[in-house]
Order: sequence, then structure tokens, then C-alpha cells
Amino acid sequence: MSRVDTIGTPDAVRAPSPLWTFGLLRSELVTTFRRWRTLALLAVLAGVPILVGIAVRIQTGGGSGRDGRGGDGGPAFITQITNNGLFLVFTALAATLPFFLPMAIGVIAGDAIAGEANSGTLRYLLVAPAGRTRLLLTKYATTMAFCLVATLVVAVSALAVGALLFPLGDLTTISGTRISFADGLGRALLIALVVAASLIGVAALGLFISTLINSGIAAMATTVGLVITVQILDQIPQLHALQPYFFSHYWLSFADLMRDPVYWDDLLHNLGLQALYAAVFGSAAWARFTTKDITA
Repeated sequence: MSRVDTIGTPDAVRAPSPLWTFGLLRSELVTTFRRWRTLALLAVLAGVPILVGIAVRIQTGGGSGRDGRGGDGGPAFITQITNNGLFLVFTALAATLPFFLPMAIGVIAGDAIAGEANSGTLRYLLVAPAGRTRLLLTKYATTMAFCLVATLVVAVSALAVGALLFPLGDLTTISGTRISFADGLGRALLIALVVAASLIGVAALGLFISTLINSGIAAMATTVGLVITVQILDQIPQLHALQPYFFSHYWLSFADLMRDPVYWDDLLHNLGLQALYAAVFGSAAWARFTTKDITA
């Protein structure tokens, strides 16, 4: 057997080990969360609950708020913040979910592949024994990790501000029943997880767009633009037949976790819709990326 066969063949066909795959994921996570852009996005998200808490405190002067539903059909949280600071967590998530959180996810997902191509590092990543499928899955897992971290940043910031500015204790659900603070805290964590899961469709959409465009900025702008457009279409009455299929339609269904008993219908519709978007656009991203001619 020739020297070329003994040296070249094993490395060409040998699949990377699970340990190497974990190292690739760890490297992607470290790279993503060390970027100033990522830290700036997290700082903006952490600042939203601070602004909301201060605004409510100034407006009410620390007095007790009225029980009742939020305005414009929104979750019945904001009027109860002065009664219990834990409601600031729910209000902050409701305030950031329509725009701030999807925008941040769109930036990270849109830059996942396109940013590498634009900087000329994509070809070097594919030289390593990763494979395009493994690299794409790693990018998506990193984006999903950012979804979770971003949501928890909003929730933790809101909890800290709520504890500083308002009283904590047993709270009243939207249904009017009383639950303990520990139960409320558990529901707040569950709501944060549901909000993070509500963004997997946007993450898959952004990743797909990132495989189509070689400019990171263009991919980010396109993803964020589509998110805004879909939410505008979701408010047009003439499109009511199509709106249940928009990825943003059931986003605020997490409010049903603060009912007693919990209403599961819209929550399950939301999670199922997000899984569908993830499957469709994830598959489209895989089909595009595995057949794409990498020139940068």
C-alpha cells in the first residue's frame, strides 16, 4: 500500500468523535457570547424590565394597582405589578416578546452562516472534520442557547427590579385564585421556558435566510424585517383565516399559565406551530447549506 493511501484515506473517511462535536459546540457558544454585539443585545434586554418597573413606580407612586385585564387585549399583568413585584416578570416578557426578543434572535440566527461567509471563515470551518450537517446543527443549537439565555436575562432582571421596587408574596392569578409565592416563582420559570420555546421558529427562519445570503448584515436585516412584517399581518382583520398559521400568533398564550386551572389549548397550538416552523425551515436550511457552493 502506498504512503498516500495510508496517510490520506483514514482522515478523509473517519467521522469526528462525539467529544470533538462537543468541542465544536463549546467553541461556538464561547465565540457567540463573547461578542460585544451579543453582550449589547443582552444588556438592552436586561434594561427593558428596569424601564418598565421604574415607569410603573413613578406612575403609581408605589401605590396598590387595580386588579383587572391589561389594555388592548394584552395579558392581565401590568395592573398587578404594584401588588406583587413578581408580575413584573410576566409583564417584561410580554413587552419584549413581540419585538426585542425576536430582533435579538434574528441578529444571532441571521449572522450564523452568512457572517462566517462574509468574514471568509466558513471555508476554514468546513475544512475541519465537522461536515456541513454537523456545523449547521451546532449553529442552530447555539442560537437556541441564546434564546434561552436572552429570555432568562429578561426574567431575572425583572425579578430583581420587582423585588426592589414592589412587594413580594402570595399572588392572585388571572382567574382570581390565590397561589403561594413559590408556586408563582415556579410558574414564572415555566413561562420563561415557554417564551424561549416560542422563538425556535424565528431561529430556524433566520438560519435558513443565513444560508441564502453571504452578507451577515443583510441576513440579520431580512430576518428582523420578516418578523416585523408577520406581526403587522397578524393584526390585519381581513387575514384572520391565515393568522393562526403565523409564528407570532400564539406568542402571548403564555399568559394562560397564570390561570387556575391552566388553559392548555393555545399553549399547545403555539408549541406545535413553533415545532412545525423549526422542521420546515430547518430542513430548508439543511437542503440549501449541504448543496451550496462555498466560495467564501
